Amino acid sequence: MDVQQLLRRYNLRPRHKLGQNFLVSTPALQAVLDAAELRPTDTILEIGPGLGVLTRELTRRAQCVTAVELDSALASVVRNELSDTQNLHLHEGDILKLDHASLIERHCASARPYKVVANLPYYITSFVLRRLLETEPRPDLIVVMVQKEVAERAVATPPNMNLLSVAVQLYGCPEMTAAVPAAAFIPRPEVDSAVLRIRLRPSPLFTDIGSDRFFEVASAGFGQKRKGLINALSSNLGLQKEDVRVALEGAQIEPLARAQELKLEDWARLCQNLPHS
Repeated sequence: MDVQQLLRRYNLRPRHKLGQNFLVSTPALQAVLDAAELRPTDTILEIGPGLGVLTRELTRRAQCVTAVELDSALASVVRNELSDTQNLHLHEGDILKLDHASLIERHCASARPYKVVANLPYYITSFVLRRLLETEPRPDLIVVMVQKEVAERAVATPPNMNLLSVAVQLYGCPEMTAAVPAAAFIPRPEVDSAVLRIRLRPSPLFTDIGSDRFFEVASAGFGQKRKGLINALSSNLGLQKEDVRVALEGAQIEPLARAQELKLEDWARLCQNLPHS
């Protein structure tokens, strides 16, 4: 499938508002497929199939593919171009509002296990990742083409942690498997991209704490990341500084340490020591 030809055939132009950049590089497409480690028995959720270039390859390699597309014009292209594909189930809608597990279950007999493969628009990347990570049943594997900076943030380690890396690493093990230049897309974006692969854990770390509490504390710490944790946590959680100091010392964390310096285990100890606001 030639992207330029498809755009001309259907008289379409990429919609900047929806972050539409279409992949035209065969090596980059292959990098996504390689990262997904596809097997003939796989169930796939594809988010934003666009013109269906990646979709066609997924249907050739997997047993069942459920694709969710927000743009009705693009969905029509996929329907026309892949009309003879029996194992593709296309749904128009917003992935952030849909019960994607029910969609997969309806079309593919079971929503567990499944993999997510997607070329994500930059502006919804973090929202989609959080939804996939936090919604049961979670996929076994997530492979997404994202802005390179986002991939680097997801795989970050102390002292360069951020709220995205904390969220991703709480649920899985991320790795950046390939760098993809801006020239691999039309229209050409202003930044380079990367293939991000996340192998999800059977269950998130620290289940005794609960994700709501974990992210409440982590979000408070990163809310003023230039400040020491004693100030950031007391300010954002409405706690007395002395109570926060005692909690930090109990968690073996320096009061003036910053959020980006902490490991996930540090956050877990902190959650157990901090009083609730």
